[in-house]
Parts: sequence; C-alpha cells; structure tokens
Amino acid sequence: MGGEQQLACACAAAVLAAALALCWFINAAWVSPAAARRRLRREGLDGPRPSFPLGNLAEMAAAAATTTTTTTSKTMMISSDIHAALFPYFARWRQAFGKVFVYWLGTQPFLYVAEPEFLKAATAGGKGKLWGKPDVFRRDRMPMFGRGLVMAEGEEWARHRNIIAPAFSATNLKAMMGLMQESTAKMLAEWDAMASSSDSSSVIVDVEKAVVRNAAEIIGRASFGLTTTTTTADDEDGDGVLVFRKLQAMQAMLFGQSNRLVGVPLARQLLHLRSTYQAWRLGREIDALLIHIIEDARRRQGQSSSSSKQHDHDLLSLLLAAGASDDDRRRLMSTRELVDECKTFFFGGHETTALAVSWTLLMLAAHPEWQEALREEVLAELREEEVLDDAAALGRLTKMGWVMNEVLRLYPPSPNVQRQALQDVEVVTKTKKTTMTVPRGTNMWVDVVAMHHDKALWGDDANEFRPERFASKGQHPFNKAAHFLPFGFGSRICVGRNLTAMEYRVVLAMVLRRFRLEVPPQYRHAPRIMLSLRPSNGIHLRLTPLISH
Repeated sequence: MGGEQQLACACAAAVLAAALALCWFINAAWVSPAAARRRLRREGLDGPRPSFPLGNLAEMAAAAATTTTTTTSKTMMISSDIHAALFPYFARWRQAFGKVFVYWLGTQPFLYVAEPEFLKAATAGGKGKLWGKPDVFRRDRMPMFGRGLVMAEGEEWARHRNIIAPAFSATNLKAMMGLMQESTAKMLAEWDAMASSSDSSSVIVDVEKAVVRNAAEIIGRASFGLTTTTTTADDEDGDGVLVFRKLQAMQAMLFGQSNRLVGVPLARQLLHLRSTYQAWRLGREIDALLIHIIEDARRRQGQSSSSSKQHDHDLLSLLLAAGASDDDRRRLMSTRELVDECKTFFFGGHETTALAVSWTLLMLAAHPEWQEALREEVLAELREEEVLDDAAALGRLTKMGWVMNEVLRLYPPSPNVQRQALQDVEVVTKTKKTTMTVPRGTNMWVDVVAMHHDKALWGDDANEFRPERFASKGQHPFNKAAHFLPFGFGSRICVGRNLTAMEYRVVLAMVLRRFRLEVPPQYRHAPRIMLSLRPSNGIHLRLTPLISH
C-alpha cells in the first residue's frame, strides 16, 4: 500500500503542478493582457485590436511579407522615402490611429510614439527616470549585450556610465585618430589595387562591407587593443577577428528572422528552443574569447615595459584601471561586467559609424554636387595628405557636418528607441490639452524613422537629401532633441557619439581625397531592419581613383 500511496501522491502532485502551470499560462496569455488593455483604453490609449496571445504579430508579419514581395518584384530607384517599406504596419496604423497608439507584441503592450510633443511630455526632466529598458527586449537581447550599458538600469547604469564616459574624452579620442587613419589607409590601398587590376579605370566595390570591416578594425584596436584583420592569407584568425565574426553571426541569428514571436509567453522556451540554445551557445563562445582578451589586458597592466604603454588609453585598459588607484572599490568592474561592456562597445562602436559612413557614400554618389562640395572643403581645410591629427581642423568641416546630420536623419542607424514605464507616468500635452496616465509596465516604442521623415516637422522635402537644412540650427526643429534622435535621447543618449563623429570625418575625408563615387545602374536600394537600419545587399558603388591625391 505504501508504494501505491506514494504513486498516488506523485500523480496528484503532477496534476496539481500541471493545473498551476495551465492557470499561470491562461493568466499570462489572456487574462492579464486583457485587463491591461482595458486600463489603457480608459486612459484614451488604443490601437489595432490584438488577438492574444499573439497580439498584433500576425498582422505585422502579413504586412511585412506583402511589402517584401512588392518591393522585390520591381526595380528600386534610390529613394529615401523608406518608412512605409520598413514598417508597413506602422504606416497603416498611423493613418487609422494617429501618431500615438497602442499595439501588442504578444502579450506586451507597446505605446507607439511618433509625436515629438508627446515624447517630450512623457520623458522630459525628472520623468526621464521613470522609464527603463523593456524587460521583453532585455531577455531577447541578453546573448548579444548581456547587462552592459545598453541594458543596465538604475544605479548599475549610472555606475557603468560614470566609469565609461571618461574613456571618450577629447584627449583619448585624439589619441585614436592615428589608428583611424592607419586602418582606413589599408582599406583605400585595397580599393586602389582593385582599380589597378581592373580592365577599366574604375571598379565596383561593396563599400558597405569594407567600411564595416574597417570600423570594426578601428574600434577593436582603439578601444580594446584587438585586431580584426590578419597580415597574410595564411594567418590564423586572431581573437579580434573571431569576436567580430561571432557578433555578426549573433546579430543575424537574433534579429535576421522575421518570424520571432517576441512577447509571446514561453515562445523562446517551446517554439524557438533550438535558436535560443544556439544563441546561448554562441554567446558563451564570445564570452570565452573576451575573457581571454581581458586576462591579457590585465597581464599587460602588470607589466612596466614601454611596449605595453601603447594600450594605456584603450577602453578596456581604462575600464580595468577605474577605481584601481583610489579607495573607491565600487568603481571596479567584475569580469562579467567587463565582458558585457566589451560586447556592447565592440558591436555598437563599429555598427553606428560604419552605417553612417556607408549611407553617406551612397548619398554622395547619388548627389555628385554634394560630393564635390565636400571634396573641396576637405582639400581646403585638411591640406596634409598623409596626416589627419588635427581635431580642430576636422571640426571646421562644416558642410560635412551638415551631410552627416542629414544622413543620420534619413537613415538613422538606430531606427527606434524603446522604453518601459517603471511606474505610472502622467503625460500632459500642452497643444492638445490632454492628460493621461501611462500605466506601469507599459512599453514605449519611439519610431525614429517616422519622426525623421515627418513632413509636418521637416517640410514637404522631408524625404529628400538636402543637407543645407542643417545650416541654420536656430530655425529648424532638429535643434530640439524630441525631433532629431540619431543617438537616442535623455540621459541615455549614446556615450560614444563623439567617437562616431570623429571617425566619420576621418574616414570620409580620406575617401573623398582618393576616389570619385558613382552609383552603377545595377544597384538596388533596399534598406532593411536587422536591429540597425542597414542595406539588404550591401552598397555597391563605382570607384574611380583621382589622378591627384
């Protein structure tokens, strides 16, 4: 009887556990989101009708599939009117619900915002502290960024920010300029060699692929003392090459799929178990490589030889040194924290700059009058061919600054910004004179592409490449952070934005000195979202070496 009683008890326990799991799932998949939707509607926040537990994912997938079929079946001219192609469901919902509405990723409510006044009312001043990173994306992106600065919250984020920010001081950035020039010179030499071996005087090059690799080389050497290239074809891949390749693979794995069920309860555990495991395994491999790099850096710090001094100002060395020379042990980072910051800045440090440069090369090739204007400015302000070590001279490239801002407006590397309400947030809009409360736990999706292309904000030429619009800062809404968000907004604005601006100017100046850019007839313009806003098939341009460079 004892055995039968034990078996009966085990069966009862299993049935009870299954019943509790079923109750949890019903509550998470239907009851709780339905209650959240009712509260949001009472606050005047509504949108497309969700169907739980998928929310609006099915409608979004159908709209994206229809748009992909339509755009790939015809020749694509270079048009910067890209919002409807990137986000067809948002474009459709905006027509029905306006610039602020609620949609659902699975059981997660997202407050869509493409209205600068609303964004400012919800996040300006002290209200900025009421918003954090959405839990659903933190879990989704954990293999890519861990708990680095992009995903950290509260006091942890403030501590990391205070440690990291000094690494991007003017002094440290200036020390990186030589590396930027050296790496870019190698890229240009490869293009020269390709042109020399061509049957014609020019050559078609995938500049996006080369620029991405160049930016990874720069961030690897300048920030972490790594190299992402090899000196000969027989060399084995170094740690820098492997980290670069594995992070690219991670990005494609996590964000290259259009059928990910983000926000659906248990989707990662049950429906995407294989991809979840593959991402976890790849993340472990990246972590192991970075731990090896960190240990090497620690050994270098213990050396007194002059050869180790070249690494004193790279980001990793500065992170290791933080707090080591004083009694504030809170400034010291653990190995886990260092790994996450290395992943964050190795990816973010090359991705933003590379995409900004790549889209700029395309725009200059498509607008030769601006290409020539920038070339003339470079030759006038930067007279030395081989030396670009004058940060003040780079700052005098005024028109290049206009072009950079216009490219970041039309093709923002980060096409959206996400936040989550850490508590109830009261929003009062002055123009519409409305007051509402955004409930705690509600996510916010700021559509940067939509705001950057909004004709009500930028004029009827909002989808055109017109850098001169940035000539008069005081007369244009770009001067207000709520209108122009290439690096985010509020206290969490990108800490590496000055590094991007400097590297952008160095690389672009060197390219314009050496090559004339043209768009070949076979090029197809097809931007896509893979976490960042990037070209689907690279950017293939015709490069003609300039006789006098």
